[in-house]
Amino acid sequence: MRTTMTTTGLVLRATKTGEADRALLLLTPDGLVSAMAKGALRMRSKLFSGTGLFCYSEFVLFEGKTMHVVDAASVKQVFWGLHEDVERMALAMYYAELAATLSPTGAEADAQLRLLLNCLYFLSEGKRPPRVLKAVYELRAMTLAGFMPDLVACADCVKYEGGAFCFDALRGRLYCADCAAKRELACNLDAASLAAMRYVVFSEDGKLFSFSASEQTALRLGAVAERWTLVCLNRPLRSLEFLHTLWAPGVEDAESAQGAPLSPGDFERTQET
Repeated sequence: MRTTMTTTGLVLRATKTGEADRALLLLTPDGLVSAMAKGALRMRSKLFSGTGLFCYSEFVLFEGKTMHVVDAASVKQVFWGLHEDVERMALAMYYAELAATLSPTGAEADAQLRLLLNCLYFLSEGKRPPRVLKAVYELRAMTLAGFMPDLVACADCVKYEGGAFCFDALRGRLYCADCAAKRELACNLDAASLAAMRYVVFSEDGKLFSFSASEQTALRLGAVAERWTLVCLNRPLRSLEFLHTLWAPGVEDAESAQGAPLSPGDFERTQET
């Protein structure tokens, strides 16, 4: 008698294999699960709808020889808006690659799944600017993964607010303008972007998306959030490189090296910090 399990899950990756099968990577409340959906690409297949990319479904799985096999898939949520715009789909693909890279388990997986579902909902419905959603997902996902940035006050003089600040991603610390100058660091956060960054990291789950940001604030916040993410992961992400080709240059391109995105050669150097 075969052993089955029932779980909800979000399809992070759906790859055609064979004539009509789909190889799936699912983010479930317990972690990542690889599964094969046999015949799912046939239009009349009972698995066709529930195993599509970014479908949130309830799955019945049984253990195969090398991976789980999908026995049933019932759709709970489909984010249709993602498929209507290349920018939204590119950002969703970045979310998926980042979630797969973090590979959460246990309670963290459940929290990461809820965060990702919320971000996909707001992105699909166009209820928040994509750049803001990207920064929210990066900062919150990294915080859930144990990489909470130190944003309480200046690491040197304990100044909390007033004027520009520098978030040094290589050290994960915040410095006021005076202390940053002493360390030969350039400021990359103004008052609004620092407040937004603190809000995303420290707010309750239910209030995470209850803030607004100007375009300038979103650009500065996004540059810092992206650099922090790449430093913590210590590896480039292909989906992020593609997303950059869709977004026009903004404030982050005029920021100092402290806020600029990492280049591929930078990842080896971060291991020494």
